Amino acid sequence: MSNELDSYYKKIIRNIGEDPDRDGLLDTPGRAARAMQYLTRGYGQSLDEVVNNAIFESDNDEMILVKDIEVYSLCEHHLLPFIGKCHVAYLPTGKVIGLSKIARIVDMFARRLQIQENLTKQIADSLMDIIQPSGVGVIIEAKHLCMMMRGVEKQNSSMTTSMMLGSFRKDDRTRSEFLRLSRS
Repeated sequence: MSNELDSYYKKIIRNIGEDPDRDGLLDTPGRAARAMQYLTRGYGQSLDEVVNNAIFESDNDEMILVKDIEVYSLCEHHLLPFIGKCHVAYLPTGKVIGLSKIARIVDMFARRLQIQENLTKQIADSLMDIIQPSGVGVIIEAKHLCMMMRGVEKQNSSMTTSMMLGSFRKDDRTRSEFLRLSRS
């Protein structure tokens, strides 16, 4: 797969008007191919593999919040990065998930070609599926290089998306607590 990607990157370099055989670009197709494979490694992962049975019984029923999880993804429209942070909360009902697994779930979905709206939903839906909490809230705040480097070139713009499921959608107090805690 890498050799095939290498040749595609070499063609891209040539088609933009550069010489892929000049000294500074000789190894670029291979590096670019390896970088793309790394940046899209989420396609080779499954939720079960990422969670790895790190679900534990618990009688806790209070909100669990993990804030400021770094997000690095590629927009599916331009293959340019969007970068930001993700806040994930849930209300357990007998089960909790290992702390690092939440960040790993975020990474698994972020390391695919994405739009931020779908990424937010995928994270929330997956947590609802694997631990069946009474509710999940996910907020992602990100800057999109496709909007900053090209097109409208708005350097200070950012996008915020949220997904509220279960009690986070139905109960104003739960939603308000999540929004307040994720801002502090």
